[in-house]
Amino acid sequence: MAPAQNYRRSSDIDLLTIYEISKVLTSSLDFRQCLQTVLQLLLSQLNMRHAVVGLVQTDGQLHILGAAGVPWPMSEAPILDPRRGIISKVIRSGSPIVIPDIAADAHFTNRTGRDPEQMEGVSYLVVPLKVDREVIGILSADRHPEDEESVNFERDMRMLSLVANLLAQTFRLHQAVAADRQVLLEESARLQKQLQGQYDIENVVGRSKRMKEVFTDVHQAAPSGATVLLRGESGTGKEAIAHAIHYLSPRAKGPFVKLNCAALPETLLESELFGHERGAFTGATSERKGRFELARGGTIFLDEIGDISPAFQAKLLRVLQEQEFERVGGNKTIKTDVRLVAATNRNLEEMVQKNEFRADLYFRLNVVAIFLPALRERKDDIPLLVDFFLERFNSENRRQLTITPGAVDILMQCNWPGNVRELENCIQRAATMTRANVIREADMRCQKGQCFSSMLLETTQARACFPVAGMPSRSLTPVSRPMPTPAPSSADEEEAPQGVERRGVPVSERDRLVDAMERCGWVQAKAARLLGLTPRQIGYALRKYNIEVKQL
Repeated sequence: MAPAQNYRRSSDIDLLTIYEISKVLTSSLDFRQCLQTVLQLLLSQLNMRHAVVGLVQTDGQLHILGAAGVPWPMSEAPILDPRRGIISKVIRSGSPIVIPDIAADAHFTNRTGRDPEQMEGVSYLVVPLKVDREVIGILSADRHPEDEESVNFERDMRMLSLVANLLAQTFRLHQAVAADRQVLLEESARLQKQLQGQYDIENVVGRSKRMKEVFTDVHQAAPSGATVLLRGESGTGKEAIAHAIHYLSPRAKGPFVKLNCAALPETLLESELFGHERGAFTGATSERKGRFELARGGTIFLDEIGDISPAFQAKLLRVLQEQEFERVGGNKTIKTDVRLVAATNRNLEEMVQKNEFRADLYFRLNVVAIFLPALRERKDDIPLLVDFFLERFNSENRRQLTITPGAVDILMQCNWPGNVRELENCIQRAATMTRANVIREADMRCQKGQCFSSMLLETTQARACFPVAGMPSRSLTPVSRPMPTPAPSSADEEEAPQGVERRGVPVSERDRLVDAMERCGWVQAKAARLLGLTPRQIGYALRKYNIEVKQL
């Protein structure tokens, strides 16, 4: 073959080899596996033998990470001293070395198991692996004289140096990826531990008898995979208990995914829970996983489960029964492995009787029922909750507020229809508006001398847990005493309409609502401010009592 044709053929092989090696190095994050494939390519494409890659580790020794054409398995790879033999010269100088005949070289020590009878005429090529001008290891290979008609050491060293450079850069990249992954794993473990501590049942504030019963139920139910239904009024801490159930269960290392079913219409709720395929509806520009897929191996918490529509109840029932579903717009059945914790403040038993809630779904959900008491039923916990909320406020706002026993006594007398959530808002409001470093009795009263919670209408009072078989019924009537109010003035006596007691409690909540609306010229926003409510709460109360708003 002519020299020009031979050179062209060699260049084509070299280019193809580099291309294949580049593909291998970018195909996987397993550096050792990539090394093995690269060395096999060197042997097959360039007719080399006994290829080895070694890296200097923290112990100062040269560990072989990859080898091809050697007489021993990788599990028995020798560990070399980089201060001895030809390797030491390459590591010290950072330059490649070629030994034309290893059998005739006195410095060659043959520490990687070559057959001494087959070393005659074998060439040994060693190039350094460098990262930022620092030698981190070596790449070596043997060239037998019968492999090619003419041996070109310059071409071989150029190829090996180029491969060594690719290997070194890939190793540095893999080191960076591994370091970042380790940081992410440590951060994930730290956050997981922090969340587990934050939502552990021991951090749920409550030492009353009723709450101890709840904690006992949680500890009993959490280790199993049974569906849990949390019952109780709004604001009693159902989400905190759901977190505790998750972190006390064997699924604690899995995800905890939550969704408020009342916050979305049926069409969006289905997409949120089951996901959707691209083009399933207008705006679905890409495939999207649903909450059931995201919660795989963990727990999904569905709040306000009693507010889902009858049509969606059937779809949810199938997931609970078969543990499978299809995305919106898709026909591929997806298996799921999640634990369901649901919560509601509605009377599901009554809804089942009225055919507003499927009985089969009710029995699927009501496997383990845990009833959370209203705050008015565990008033012994109010001082603990006040200290907890005040401490958190101080930490978030760099304050050092305290509260007087008299102010706590006022809070103990309130009915708290909004439960723990309302108490928290009350503490935040008093802590924000107080001008001193102590929250006093006066900070717990509004302009008319009433505590914040006593100003709420019955329409916003949370309903008590609904009675079921074996459970005692609870009265919906407030059990706390109303706050004392100042003596009425003559002007107030004249303003009171007929049918309403003078400066006392109206004959009914409806009369009090009508009285407030009339005083404010039937302007809902003004009436809301007068009663200490939001316009949304006023609108709800007007609809509840079928009060038609007069247009003046």
